[in-house]
Amino acid sequence: MRGNDRRNLSIGSRVCGAAMACLIFPAALAAAHSGSLPPRLTYTKILKGSLPEYERITVDETGKGTFDGRQLSETPNPQRLQLSASVTERLFALADDLGDFRSITLESRKKVADLGKKTFIYQKGRQTYKVEFNYTENRAAEELTNLFEGIASVEEHIAGLEYSARFDPLGLPHQLNLTAEDLYEHNLTDPQLMVPILKKIAANNRYLHIAQVEAQDILQRILDK
Repeated sequence: MRGNDRRNLSIGSRVCGAAMACLIFPAALAAAHSGSLPPRLTYTKILKGSLPEYERITVDETGKGTFDGRQLSETPNPQRLQLSASVTERLFALADDLGDFRSITLESRKKVADLGKKTFIYQKGRQTYKVEFNYTENRAAEELTNLFEGIASVEEHIAGLEYSARFDPLGLPHQLNLTAEDLYEHNLTDPQLMVPILKKIAANNRYLHIAQVEAQDILQRILDK
């Protein structure tokens, strides 16, 4: 083989190799990336005429997630959240008890009112499993629903307190009373998510003294748990 032929062959091999790399590497990187993502749970609820009409909570195994609560006509606006390790562990344990929603039916045979279309979704890599229901008698599913609803309640209280603190200081006592009621009735999941806004209210003399006292009381109850 002549020198020019060997040189052309070498160049051709490198070009071919580079082309193959362009085809293989993105796929390999994508596979590695998808495989490195932690499993994720999503809960959605749609109930027209309620406030909010739409709720969506997504959380991964590290506790990182988002919450979006709004009317169906409104633009999505998910807010970041970080759940505690204990709550995150319980969420995924319950999902595991339900087989990560593989081939499972949760809808009760009882005739009940429209309580909202609820959906559980489990995602891991390219695998996705989901189940929908209006009302269920499955205890694990009930607990999982209550935990997600408790997270939604916390986020809604945070939004209400932040709005009042900024635009309606006189309405803060009412918002704090609503928050206290849900806290005392154990309707909130991970109430420590409210700590930053409660500290802000309790420490700011701009707000009514009664609001500062109530915020401090709620804050102390959360921190004492």
